[in-house]
Amino acid sequence: MAWNWQISGWPEFRYDEAALAPLEQRFLMSSGEVLGALHHVNPSERDQLCIDLLSDEAMKTSAIEGEMLDRRSVQSSLRRHLGLEPDSYPNKPREQGVAEMMVDVYSTYAEPLEHGTLFRWHEMLLAFDKRLEAIGSYRQHEDAMQIVSGRLDRPVVHFDAPPSAQVPDEMDRYVDWLNRTGPGVVEPLPALTRAGLSHLYFESIHPFEDGNGRLGRALAEKSLAQNIGQPSLIALASTIERKRKDYYDQLERHEKTLDVTPWLMWFAETVLEAQQVTLDRVGFVIAKAHFFDRQREHLNVRQSKAIERMFREGPDGFKGGLSAENYISITGTSRATATRDLQDLVEIGALTRTGERRYTRYWLMLDGPGG
Repeated sequence: MAWNWQISGWPEFRYDEAALAPLEQRFLMSSGEVLGALHHVNPSERDQLCIDLLSDEAMKTSAIEGEMLDRRSVQSSLRRHLGLEPDSYPNKPREQGVAEMMVDVYSTYAEPLEHGTLFRWHEMLLAFDKRLEAIGSYRQHEDAMQIVSGRLDRPVVHFDAPPSAQVPDEMDRYVDWLNRTGPGVVEPLPALTRAGLSHLYFESIHPFEDGNGRLGRALAEKSLAQNIGQPSLIALASTIERKRKDYYDQLERHEKTLDVTPWLMWFAETVLEAQQVTLDRVGFVIAKAHFFDRQREHLNVRQSKAIERMFREGPDGFKGGLSAENYISITGTSRATATRDLQDLVEIGALTRTGERRYTRYWLMLDGPGG
């Protein structure tokens, strides 16, 4: 079986521009919606939104690789690297590394890609990993670079990357390609096409011992940000993680061919879905601000504490809704007081209620009474 990098014509990928054109147009329109919505978010809320979205991406890009991180440590590290007021939560090495990389991707998106950029990101991600021979440099080992699964005695090979000796030349060509296909340069490509190709192309070279998936997704984010002219804050890794198996199947299928239209269509739809996630998050922040403008003077200390806790759960709120037991746990109050507080929140239009008795649950009413 020939892999894509062994096929005559590599790395000249083939794809149907006409099929992608409507998706490219949708991306540009949706980008305008996101940027427009962000103008309605005040600076402190924008900082928190940035931390929330970047921490989600850090968590999910690691989860795709089977690595679970401590969210509070990620957020604490993000605050420090963004120059915001730090908290006292400890910064753990893995969490600090991925947070540092996310901030670097976010803050240097407009700069041309250099080998040093990739080395810096790799070192941030994996400085703690003593197993690796090469950290902050391309792989150099003579063994085959394979993506495998299954039993040790009967491995299933999903992909064979180019030998390490070829990696410097392959990456010279990759870096040059990404820089000359950006907006306003030699051979500009549409946003989704360029980002999708940048990810597949990088993963096909697999230039590092470890961390290639996370770096490849960071490159796609950088590419998208360059095309829209500012950090994208697109929930790309979060969206990919929800369809992780399909993502790996698509990559595996298209590392055996240079005809990549199906990959680019899949990737484009994923980015559009990720944009909608971001737009929903921005809308949630705006709705939260309107909610407190409307209700702040009507809430007692206990109610404010519980409402803030509900908002921290994000747009979907508490799984299954807020129960009286949740309220008691959050506020430390008695059941009788909790019952009065919750009834009052329903009457003033802060919460809606569903169910009866022990199945009663409460939900934020973001639009206010009457919708």
